[in-house]
Amino acid sequence: MKKEARQEIGELIIPPRYVEVKGPVIFLAGPIRGAAYWQGRAIAYIRSMNPKLHIASPRRPILEQEEFPENTFKEQVDWEHYYLKRVAENGVILFWLARENEHNCNRAYAQTTRFELGETAAIHRFTSTKVVVGIEEGFTGGKYIIRTLNKKYPDILIFETLALTCDWASKLAVR
Repeated sequence: MKKEARQEIGELIIPPRYVEVKGPVIFLAGPIRGAAYWQGRAIAYIRSMNPKLHIASPRRPILEQEEFPENTFKEQVDWEHYYLKRVAENGVILFWLARENEHNCNRAYAQTTRFELGETAAIHRFTSTKVVVGIEEGFTGGKYIIRTLNKKYPDILIFETLALTCDWASKLAVR
């Protein structure tokens, strides 16, 4: 009787779970509130490129409320900080700046993502943190972000499609 080779699949890590994994992790950074579910497409694409890669996605399966209760908010932020640090040490931080899909007048679109991108770019300058950025056409402020990243962080590559962004992140993760 022949044994079938089992294809090992990397962990998909979603808050509030903490999973210790060996090897590189790709962190999916980008807008959640007001954005289409781009993380699902990114996960599928990365898995098609390299199913063994671990992926950390801060997007919870269900967002039931406009704002998290205080304890869930703290849990979410702590989870994101933990995995951003973990991935900076061994992995790739993939930013996909998806255009706004649903407007909310009470909150600036992608406010957390914009802060995290600036912070990550600055950390990248002084460490070996791997960063890949993709900007969807129609993302507000995209022109400024491209100009600034190109000028101040020329070794951070910027792509126009989610597929190219995921492709480069998958390749960079195993280098």
